[in-house]
Amino acid sequence: MAAALLANTLYSIGFVLEKRALGSLPEVSIRQPARLLRLVLGSPLWIGGSLALFAGFGAQLIVYRTLPIAAAQGIFVSGLVLLVLLSARLLGEETTGRERYALGAILAALLMVVLSLDERADTVSQAAPYPLILLVCVPSLAAGVWLYGSAERRARHRHRMPTTGVEYGVAVGLLYGVSSLAIKGVSSYLTSSGLGGAVIGLLRSPYPYLLLFTGAFGLVMSQAALQRCRASLIVPVCTTVTCLFTAVLGTLSFGEALPHDPLRLALRLAGTALAVSVLLSMPRHDQSATQPPIGAKELTPP
Repeated sequence: MAAALLANTLYSIGFVLEKRALGSLPEVSIRQPARLLRLVLGSPLWIGGSLALFAGFGAQLIVYRTLPIAAAQGIFVSGLVLLVLLSARLLGEETTGRERYALGAILAALLMVVLSLDERADTVSQAAPYPLILLVCVPSLAAGVWLYGSAERRARHRHRMPTTGVEYGVAVGLLYGVSSLAIKGVSSYLTSSGLGGAVIGLLRSPYPYLLLFTGAFGLVMSQAALQRCRASLIVPVCTTVTCLFTAVLGTLSFGEALPHDPLRLALRLAGTALAVSVLLSMPRHDQSATQPPIGAKELTPP
């Protein structure tokens, strides 16, 4: 629990610091990854945010050693509250009433998932068949990259309303979901006997290569999305997709059984369905970016 709460804090601080740093940088694009890396690596504030995120991954490894996947996701998503508070305080971002209701519904949905857990019956699995992991992860990576590219093409139309970033959040969330499964897989080697055997076994698994792919693409995609959209909306969407992806597909892939008790099973399935329905109903366009400030007067030529 302590490691999960620490990971929440580090992730929230890291995303907010990166968003603040990106606000003072020239526009970045996934079509120029070398320029993007050069710009962000020249910002001490961005580097501080990245170090916080990296430390969060370390805490996540500890969590996956001791908690079932679904339970860990329920705790991780509680960090959304801290993120929204930090975004309002440090970035000046304010959520709309509809978005606040959506965030509340997401928290309620994941609370239902947490209530479906039973520490006496839930097991913590440490291994999964490699073909099954690849069958789950490769199509998800392809879907994330395609969805992000589709959102980029739509955003380039000059006369389109500004996007809220829901599509970006879903796309990056799929990549981070794969990364989360890879971290779960890496954690299974932490107790292997002998450092050399653990390293060799890890290199023979798909997990380090999935982490490299999601790390490289996730870095470029998330930075461009963070610069264009509000962190207080895009990060909760990304986090929800990551948590649902990991909780559902990770539980199945690693063989962590669903609850046998009908009430607990109903809570888990209903919580998952509620979170998905909230994502589908969230606004696709940012109305606040197109509406004039209150009290502003329209200027007309003489």
